[in-house]
This record gives sequence, C-alpha cells and structure tokens, in this order.
Amino acid sequence: MLSTVLQYLEEKHCCPHCSGDLTLCHSPSVHVGDGLGWGSEYLFICLNDSCPLFVKGWDYIANQYGHVGSYRYMEVPNSKENYNMMVVGRDAFTGNVVDVEALKRQNVRYQRQQEALAALGTCVAEKRLEPVLTLLLDESVRIDDRKRAVALLEPLNDLACVEPLRSHTFRDPHLEQEVNLAIGKLLANHFLKECPYCAELIKSRATVCKHCQRELSA
Repeated sequence: MLSTVLQYLEEKHCCPHCSGDLTLCHSPSVHVGDGLGWGSEYLFICLNDSCPLFVKGWDYIANQYGHVGSYRYMEVPNSKENYNMMVVGRDAFTGNVVDVEALKRQNVRYQRQQEALAALGTCVAEKRLEPVLTLLLDESVRIDDRKRAVALLEPLNDLACVEPLRSHTFRDPHLEQEVNLAIGKLLANHFLKECPYCAELIKSRATVCKHCQRELSA
C-alpha cells in the first residue's frame, strides 16, 4: 500500500479546468453513478474551491436539477478514466486526502507484526518474550494470532510479561481472560502472587506485603 501511494505521489496530475494539481485521496466506497466501486483505492481529485468547474457547478445543478451541489474533477490512477463528480458540499473529499505519514506509521506497525509472527515458532527456544508482547499489546493484530501468543507465555516463563500485560486494556474479554489465566499459571510456577493492594509480586506464602507493608488475608 505504501509503495503504491509513494508511486502515485510522484505522478503529476492537473485539473483541465483550473490547471491546479490534483490531490491523491482515498476513493469513496461506492460509485454513486452505478453503485459499484471505483476499481481503485485512490483517486486524484481537484480540491481547488476556486476551480471554474466547482464554482459554476453550484448554479448549474441548482438550475438543472433543483438540488444543492457542484462538481469536482477527478481521475482514476492507472487509467484514462476521468469524471466530473457531483458533490453536495464544499468539504466533499477533503476528509479523504491521503495522509502519507499515517500510512508510513501503519506500514511500520504491519512490518513489526509480521516479524513478531515469524518469530513465534522459535521465541521459546530463544527465550524471546518481545514477539509475544508485540502481538498481545497490539489491538490491530488478528485474534487468532494473539491467542497463539498467549499460549507461549507459560512456556517462556518470563515474569517480565506481567506488568505490561496487566497495564494493557484488552478489548476482547475472552483474550483478557486467557491472558489472566496464563499469568496466574506463570506466577504459580514461580511460587509468587500479586499483592491486592500495590500489585507488586510477592511470595505466595507471604502474609505481609514487603512492598506496601499491608497485611494479607490467608
């Protein structure tokens, strides 16, 4: 996706009505003319409010159809298709402008996810907790992949996972339950428990927390 966008941004597209540069935008999900998609994730659109097509379009549509609206010129990438697309307001498509920096961040996140997934098969042998945490703490990762990661918490036997996982807000309650069960088993393997008052790890047989000095129920 990012490579496609960067390629498009290198292209020069001009509006034949105002000679202004066209802006790369995410295409609407539906083509209002035929109800089908555009066949492209992106469109080059003239967002110049001073463009003659846009300026004159208001009166034309009002006189011809009795509606409020105008036109913006657009072109479909990798195609000779171009349209005078009817719009109903001045803000039309302005919210669809491609945010390249956001796409770069998404691309970095996606690459990190793929690297973590590829490492799941060897992370226990290599004693690497990072790939597991990367997947569990990213809410955009597929739930099945996150459940694969949960299953590796106990074999990894690394207490460093407790604090980041406890501090994370899980959207999926079932996944959260699996994480809590895995943490419980991990703590039991180390003969530890969490203080109910300060959340620090203490010996499972402790009756007083060594961190907050609170007495603990048996």
